[in-house]
Amino acid sequence: MLVLGIESSCDETAAAVVSDGRIILSSVIASQIDMHKPWGGVVPELASREHLEKIDGIVSQAMADARVTFDQIDAVAITQGPGLIGSLLVGVCYGKSLAYGIGKPLIGVNHIEGHVYSVAFENPPVEYPALALIVSGGHTNIFHVPTEGQYKVVSRTRDDAAGEAFDKVAKMLGLGYPGGPIIERLAENGDPSKIKFSLAKISDGRPDLSFSGLKTAVAKYMREHAVVPQAADEEPRQEIMDLAASFQSTVIRSLVGTMEKLAIELQPRTLIVAGGVACNQALRSAAERAGGRLSVPVYFPSKHLSTDNAAMIAAAGFAHFAKGSRAGIEMTADVTMRLQNLENEDAELRRKKVKYRL
Repeated sequence: MLVLGIESSCDETAAAVVSDGRIILSSVIASQIDMHKPWGGVVPELASREHLEKIDGIVSQAMADARVTFDQIDAVAITQGPGLIGSLLVGVCYGKSLAYGIGKPLIGVNHIEGHVYSVAFENPPVEYPALALIVSGGHTNIFHVPTEGQYKVVSRTRDDAAGEAFDKVAKMLGLGYPGGPIIERLAENGDPSKIKFSLAKISDGRPDLSFSGLKTAVAKYMREHAVVPQAADEEPRQEIMDLAASFQSTVIRSLVGTMEKLAIELQPRTLIVAGGVACNQALRSAAERAGGRLSVPVYFPSKHLSTDNAAMIAAAGFAHFAKGSRAGIEMTADVTMRLQNLENEDAELRRKKVKYRL
């Protein structure tokens, strides 16, 4: 069964053809990083305009690379949300029109669920129950997945996503955008124990995450120790590399420590670590060590499948298609689309006045 996947939730325009949810026949990605780099982050209006320019050519290239025709496609899977509204609408409108025009079923996919399925291509089948850490520039969540397609959020960030914190700290240090790869590179020559940053503590006792305080702690340290941001033409200074290493280490201890505590409680048979921040080798190594202590396998996507791509959307779409799921022509983009269909706690959280930004 062949599924054409289309992804446009943020700043990558992507299309892929996937067979039976596990074999990538083609995967084409047009990144906008160079366009947004001068602004230090994604500019939504520019992103949506670039998607409009690129999407038809990207889909055509994916079909050509896969050497298939639209007649051979069994379904079209598109990212429905969450994401930037302008970016999402480009993919949703294009995908709906394409599916209607070629007479194929349409499937709406949650972008975060796509990241869960990004491990499908290069790992053995996931054994359930699973615990999935999805960590990127826009999302940081841990999901309990008792069976395929069932999700309960067991931990999430109260403020910044981890990848967002990487970008903001990189900007403080004068390192440029995107911040994650730059901080990781500098951290290799830094001392992660040089600066003692505290892990966030959630006052209501929930196993949630928080990175805004860490970001503030970095700014406070720079101010109190007169650390000047790195100049563009300057060789990295040791104090900057130590700051990068200490910051990265604290983020990873928070993510992996929380995942490990939840794994002890929930006893998963598989750990999944995915999303753009899963490109970070230090995070991968820490997660593998945690999996070793727990005697639980840890699945990662390869690095090119960790960032946004359409192969993961096609894989998730295949799973929904196999269960009989279909979307109508009335489907539209959903900026705040949630991935939680098991034991929804929204009412309890409102009663306790627990607030989440993401």
